[in-house]
Amino acid sequence: MISVSIIGAGNVATHLFNVFTKTKTVSVKQWYSRDLSKISSFKNKVSVIDKLSELTEADIYIIAVSDDAIQNISEALPFKQRLVVHTSGSVSLYDLDKKNRRGVFYPLQTFSKEAKVDFKNVPICIETIGKKDYPLLKSLAEAIGSAYYKVNSEQRKSLHLAAVFVNNFTNQLYRVAHEITESEGVEFDILKPLILETAKKIQNLSPYLAQTGPAKRNDKKTIKKHLKQLENQEHKAIYTLLTNAIKKTHGR
Repeated sequence: MISVSIIGAGNVATHLFNVFTKTKTVSVKQWYSRDLSKISSFKNKVSVIDKLSELTEADIYIIAVSDDAIQNISEALPFKQRLVVHTSGSVSLYDLDKKNRRGVFYPLQTFSKEAKVDFKNVPICIETIGKKDYPLLKSLAEAIGSAYYKVNSEQRKSLHLAAVFVNNFTNQLYRVAHEITESEGVEFDILKPLILETAKKIQNLSPYLAQTGPAKRNDKKTIKKHLKQLENQEHKAIYTLLTNAIKKTHGR
C-alpha cells in the first residue's frame, strides 16, 4: 500500500484524491489546504488539515498548488528526507526544498473540477533526483491506470509549452468561434462534430498533413472575405497571424 498526503485543494489535487481513493493500493492519509472550507466536504473520507505542522508520515507528499506557491510550501514542510513531489509542468525540480527527496509527478491533461477524468487517458511524466524514488512514483502511476514516462526537466518544460498550444490556445480559438456564431444567432454546437473530427484526424496523420482550409490553399478571395467579415479587431489579428503562419508552413 502506497500512503500519500495531498497538499493543495485545486483541480489537480481534487482529481488525484478522487482517483487515489478508488484504488486498492493507494491510501490517502491526509489532505491539506490552508482554507479548510475547500476540502471540508471530504472530511468523512480523509483526514483534512489546515496546518502543515499536522502532517504525519507518508510515503509520498504531493504538492498540487499554483506554480508560484510550490517553493514556499516545500520550504515550510516540517520534516526532512521524505519524498516530496510537485505536479507542475513548468516548475523546476530544484524549486523544491533540498531538505527532502525531490520528484515530479506531472499529469499531462486539462483538469476542471466539474469534468470527470479517466486517468487511463492521463499520461504521467515522472522526474526524480534519487534513482530509488522513481520506482515508487512509477507504481503510483500504475495504481491509477495511467501511462507513465520518465522525462528530464527540459523535456517536461517542452511538453508543458506544447500543451499550452494544443489546449489553452486552442480553447481560446473555440471561444472566438463561439463569439462569431453567437453574433449571428447560430448554435455553436453545430461545430462540435468538426472539432472532434479535427482532433481524431491527428491520431493517424501528422498535423502538417492534416492541415486544410483557405490558408493552405492560398485561397485569396476567401481570406479577403473573412477579414472583411470580422469586425472585432482582435479576432482579425488572430485570423491574420494564423493565416500567415499556415501559408508560411505550406510554402504559399
